[in-house]
Amino acid sequence: MPVLLFLIDTSASMNQRTHLGTTYLDIAKGAVETFMKLRGRDPASRGDRYMLVNFEDVPFGIKAGWKESHATFMTELRNLQATGLTTIGQSLRTAFDLLNLNRLVTGIDNYGQGRNPFFLEPAIIIAITDGNKLTSSGGVQDELHLPLTTPLPGSELTKEPFRWDQRLFALVLRIPGNASVEPEPLGGVPPDDSPITPMCEVTGGRSYSVFSQRMLNQCLESLVQKIQSGVVINFEKTGPDPPPVEDAPAEVVKSGPQPWHCCHKLIYVRPNPKTGVPIGHWPIPEAFWPDQNSPTLPPRSAHPHVRFSCLDAEPMVIDKVPFDKYELEPSPLTQYILERKSPHTCWQVFVCNSAKYSDLGQPFGYLKASTALNCVNLFVMPYNYPVLLPLLDDLIKVHKFKPTIKWRQSFENYLKTMPPYYIGSLRKALRIMGAPNLLADNMEYGLSYSVVSYLKKLSQQSKIEYDRLIASIGKKPPPEAGIKVRWRGGGVFLAHRRDFIQQLQSLTGEATTLPMELNPKEFQGFHLALLNKGLKPQSFRNPYDIPRSHLLDQLSRMRRNLLNTSVCTLRGQDSDQLHSVPIAQMGNYQDFLKAAPQPLRDADPEQPKRLHTFGNPFKLDKKGMMIDEADEFVTSPQNKGKRPGDSNNMQGGGPKRRRCLSPLLRLGRAYTPPVTPPASPRPTGGEICIENTTNLLLYIDMNDGAPETDLIINLNQNHYNENGRPQVGQLPLHSEEGVEVVLVEDQLPRYLSPAALKKHIHNETTKVNSELRALITKEIRKPGRHYEKIFLLLKQIQGTLDTRLIFLQNIIKEAARFKKRVLIEQLENFLEEIHNRSNNMTHVDTL
Repeated sequence: MPVLLFLIDTSASMNQRTHLGTTYLDIAKGAVETFMKLRGRDPASRGDRYMLVNFEDVPFGIKAGWKESHATFMTELRNLQATGLTTIGQSLRTAFDLLNLNRLVTGIDNYGQGRNPFFLEPAIIIAITDGNKLTSSGGVQDELHLPLTTPLPGSELTKEPFRWDQRLFALVLRIPGNASVEPEPLGGVPPDDSPITPMCEVTGGRSYSVFSQRMLNQCLESLVQKIQSGVVINFEKTGPDPPPVEDAPAEVVKSGPQPWHCCHKLIYVRPNPKTGVPIGHWPIPEAFWPDQNSPTLPPRSAHPHVRFSCLDAEPMVIDKVPFDKYELEPSPLTQYILERKSPHTCWQVFVCNSAKYSDLGQPFGYLKASTALNCVNLFVMPYNYPVLLPLLDDLIKVHKFKPTIKWRQSFENYLKTMPPYYIGSLRKALRIMGAPNLLADNMEYGLSYSVVSYLKKLSQQSKIEYDRLIASIGKKPPPEAGIKVRWRGGGVFLAHRRDFIQQLQSLTGEATTLPMELNPKEFQGFHLALLNKGLKPQSFRNPYDIPRSHLLDQLSRMRRNLLNTSVCTLRGQDSDQLHSVPIAQMGNYQDFLKAAPQPLRDADPEQPKRLHTFGNPFKLDKKGMMIDEADEFVTSPQNKGKRPGDSNNMQGGGPKRRRCLSPLLRLGRAYTPPVTPPASPRPTGGEICIENTTNLLLYIDMNDGAPETDLIINLNQNHYNENGRPQVGQLPLHSEEGVEVVLVEDQLPRYLSPAALKKHIHNETTKVNSELRALITKEIRKPGRHYEKIFLLLKQIQGTLDTRLIFLQNIIKEAARFKKRVLIEQLENFLEEIHNRSNNMTHVDTL
């Protein structure tokens, strides 16, 4: 489960803009998101853990650590701001300490008992910076220095702040502010010359000098390929160079050190396909012989120094004796070994000072090219395997697991030259072979009691420090000391006094304009930052408390605060900055409404409250709203059966504004005018709009208090008596299926001209037919042969004969699209019936 830690430079220099129009910090944020997308393509990325650290002080610089979720990581990444210094040394130390915090608890480093490559927690630190000068509170530094002091327990056991499974890669942004005319160089991305580059190379990583967005994407793809499970080892040559191979062509012998003599590369530790966890048997020996009388452990280097001898040796492997095999990362050393084309010989490897009486130590494995000559592998065997493997081979083949006294003496002599921490691994190997009783159970592992107790104490301290740091992540830094803005409420603000303008004009001799909307609570709770840390807020209540040397300055401040009546309510801030809001808070209008003072009561309480349209345009008042199949919002009839003149319905003397609910929107039944009792007395004042089946408007004028209504528009003959007056029982003023009484918002003229009336009728007819067409089309699309509702809706078509015929022909075409043959026949019969009826009416008119 690799750990990917992003170290983002948040110094002020990251605010510089490129020719793309974005800042370096924006490019860094986009690079992190792009890297995560590229990494997400690999199925092995499911176990990745992402961390985020910036250049703030500990622990505020840790934005996402061991416990934070992916959502927290993304939120903190987007909220990063470039304000600070380039303290990359301190931030790197923070990143390494964060990664190393849990290693002593898990015992992954195995101090004093050999280095196990299969005990690892691979981590990659990706630093994104601009490569500018290293600034700190102490000045500008030319070289990168990591702090030596750290709160991490057990840090003295390792010389370096990093470990052998942690690598640092740096993306140094060098994108210019002006677009370059010269074409970009092709090929690989060169390393940068900034101070972070040596640190990258020491850990086994590298730096990238990024000059364009294309190069940045190329670097990100390269970094994704660098995510490998493995540890970094220093390979150094010891002894003479190897003799040239007989069959190889003669080469020019180069004098001096060669690149393959010393390599600082990774060995891949592949996880077991079945368990997903690396499995190994033998450690890499320590660079010291453990002494049981020593009270402390000597510090180890982060990367083990493994020396290889160029003398050809025979690779030794015995059945039933386990060994570990690790592939080397491509390097000049692997290239040199593969060019020799000797897959059947090997070079032994050593760790200096690992033996008791030898400086070079005994071999613990060998380097060997694969049979296919495509890679070089490191075989890790038991310590001093040229002595142990022949003994075990004799035990299996000659003695048949029944050792003689001579064999036991040879075996005991070998144990004296083997480091004591190999006893556990050797006991497991003998158990696998089938000879578990060769080693005594009381053999010591080589660590003194004081060292063991010290390691246990470090483990407990690390656990406490781990919990403390985890609890501190996410906390905001305390605000800097400043002058707190307090509101002295209760009294009348000086600028709000009526006679203040006249008094000020009499003093200054000129008229001034005062801001009329001063909110004294606007900056309540604010802190004013102080450039001079030694300055304290001056709240003098007694003038004799003012020092004599500060009298004139204090008098000037008092005069300025009293007489300065500029429009800007805050010193040092213009009117544009007062209205500046971050993009993330621009739509947060609800909080603004909550903080706003309570508005005055409306003069007309019956007027509906106007909903603000600021923010989300799709947010509507869901109360009393419903959506029908035609996807239109209509008002649900909440006050069914209430009469228009009822006191509960109208308290202010006039009806409330409501949208007219057309009966055509009610599915499943045709509209029939209901028979209702006479309406109650009408309220005085205002105009009432009534909508009938023809969707025309009837305006009733009640301003003059006349007992009878004044008709403006002639309606259907069915609703009028012989005198031309409307039948009271036929007007659906308060019926359940009828229309509602609404107040006309736009006052229309009382008498319409014939042209305006004709246009109004045409518009209403078109509107009704459009609604009918949508409902009929929906019914046609339904499966089955239930067409009764379609013909009920067709009987409600409005308009002239030609309009109805065209409407019906369009419906027949719609039915033909869905191959409704039975419906088409019925519609054609209906069309023929309309033709016959119109012909009969024409024949009657001619008589």
